[in-house]
Amino acid sequence: MPNKTILIVDDEKAIRDMLRIALEMADYQCLEAADAQEAHSLIIDEKPDLVLLDWMMPGTSGIELARRLKRDEVTARTPIIMLTAKGEEDNKIQGLEIGADDYITKPFSPRELVARLKAVLRRTDNHQDAEPIVVGDLCLDPISHRVTIGDSPVQMGPTEYRLLEFFLTHQERVYTRSQLLDHVWGGNVYVEERTVDVHIRRLRKALTLDDHDRFIQTVRGTGYRFSTKVTAVN
Repeated sequence: MPNKTILIVDDEKAIRDMLRIALEMADYQCLEAADAQEAHSLIIDEKPDLVLLDWMMPGTSGIELARRLKRDEVTARTPIIMLTAKGEEDNKIQGLEIGADDYITKPFSPRELVARLKAVLRRTDNHQDAEPIVVGDLCLDPISHRVTIGDSPVQMGPTEYRLLEFFLTHQERVYTRSQLLDHVWGGNVYVEERTVDVHIRRLRKALTLDDHDRFIQTVRGTGYRFSTKVTAVN
């Protein structure tokens, strides 16, 4: 993936230098920011392909910046990998639920970083030029990052959006919770399978208009599928 630009956001210069050297050796272009304000300006002006964002920074934290980016239409589709010394699962879930695409706990090797970064870029690049996906009155537009039912906008969190996008591009197939974690959250992210159930409930709640939640079907003993076919209760 040559000519991709990565923004490194960390208040410690030594860490920025280490990350920059590793990424430049892998043929990436790098931008650097020491705080959230500088990072936000660079994201707006330079439009990097991915942001490596430190969780703990003085002033505005990395998690607060990530939340702001994902709420703004202009920056919502910018991929984010959180970098942090926090290893507890609830911290990982918090980062992922606000829309981060992956989560790497320090210390990590440069090879691991580059591999994870490539995986996130592959996932996000697949949707850059995609056409809107329409099922009945339900429409997901990956360019504008909007979901509508008829003329009504549908509000949902970033994880529910990714889950719906995956279902719409993989209709009529049953996926286990483990498979959904791999495809939607990423194979390198360690989150309990019960997390899938929580987001399925949220997605169904978001799609209740005109009973579109019926498309998200539970297959007892297996997992979930997206199907427009009416089925008996499993």
